[in-house]
Amino acid sequence: MGEHSVKDLLLYVAKNLVENPDAVTVTEVEGDHEMTLELRVAPEDMGKVIGRQGRIAKEIRKLVGSCAQRKGQKVSVDIVD
Repeated sequence: MGEHSVKDLLLYVAKNLVENPDAVTVTEVEGDHEMTLELRVAPEDMGKVIGRQGRIAKEIRKLVGSCAQRKGQKVSVDIVD
């Protein structure tokens, strides 16, 4: 993935899941031991990033987590409404 950040990956994935990609934002929140990426999407797209029984959200977290781990970072994803 070259020099792309974990944040870029999350933005890319989220924008490709939703109907309203312009409404997608990711905010970085630095914590003591890890960074949290807060994902916001349009209210009508919330179901698309969460999925049935949270399956898509879980996959997004797994993907972002493994990417961060490869870069030596600890990152969690919060989907904020």
